[in-house]
Amino acid sequence: MGFWEKLKKIYMGDVFGAAISEADEAFFDDLEEMLILADVGLTTATEAVQELRTRMIEDKISGQEPVKACLREILAERLNVGDTRLNLSTKPSVVLVVGVNGVGKTTSIGKMANAMRLEGKRVLLCASDTFRAAAADQLEIWANRARCEIVRQKEGADPGAVLFDALQAARARSVDVVLCDTAGRLHNKANLMAELAKLRKIIDREMPEAALEILLVLDATTGQNGLIQAKQFQEISGCTGIVLTKLDGTAKGGIVIAIAQELQVPVKFVGLGEDIKDLQPFDAKAYVEALI
Repeated sequence: MGFWEKLKKIYMGDVFGAAISEADEAFFDDLEEMLILADVGLTTATEAVQELRTRMIEDKISGQEPVKACLREILAERLNVGDTRLNLSTKPSVVLVVGVNGVGKTTSIGKMANAMRLEGKRVLLCASDTFRAAAADQLEIWANRARCEIVRQKEGADPGAVLFDALQAARARSVDVVLCDTAGRLHNKANLMAELAKLRKIIDREMPEAALEILLVLDATTGQNGLIQAKQFQEISGCTGIVLTKLDGTAKGGIVIAIAQELQVPVKFVGLGEDIKDLQPFDAKAYVEALI
């Protein structure tokens, strides 16, 4: 018997008497387990189920679809931790993109650049990942695909110097948005995390008036490991938003809720495929409908 079929059987009758039956308790236990397996996280799953239990009794909610709708509303509320839109209120605005190797930072930058160009913005890409071999070459390919400009230097150059050049170029060329790639910093490499803090200081010094977004790119398929990464990066960089990639390749997208609750940082984009148009603004309502 499927999960929601079990729910339908349990709630065919009136369960809003003085006590909840053992069968009903089994339903809530199954629901909590399902949310945990989806990587929502133990604390969030427990709180969401308790809130559902309370609302069902107080509002006399019964039936499969009303209960599903109530649960979706509860989960969507837990995603409401900030503005999901990018703050691009100044010219130029700066978007610093961070995350570990392999999560799709460079690809996400290319897709964001393309979307911004289609909105009429002049976008400049900054190749501050001088650590990984051919990183600047990969970003230049995306710059060409998105038809945007790029500032880069040779491999092994000082990332701060590249960023400095990009900020100066942005001013000179009347650029609307600077999208800055960074090295894939493993959260246990203190020297690389310190370098990230240095980039933040350069932006604060050279463009203190600029709207600044620091986007952490996470791979949805990593589950709870993504939450560990998010905590580390939040401590160093003060992330303003999350880009969740490879959401189309996992059944454990509940990590979005766990991160939002733990860090109080909104998800701003989700990656749903390989195409240049497959990075989409995050929609909490659509997300929870896909999850539940």
